[in-house]
Amino acid sequence: MLTDDDRPRPAPAAHVIGQDLTALSIADLDARIALLRREIERLEEARRHREASQEAARAVFKL
Repeated sequence: MLTDDDRPRPAPAAHVIGQDLTALSIADLDARIALLRREIERLEEARRHREASQEAARAVFKL
């Protein structure tokens, strides 16, 4: 039987919005900035795909 100490723990989030940043080094801050920029790019790409899908649907129903 597994106890709480034996169970695998999930990896901590790379960044939590609003968390205290005072203990982070410049390198840590740079890494988080890069991570967040990649995430913004991913979100913008998903948004572009959604917009394209909506436009395609509008075009079909305009007939």
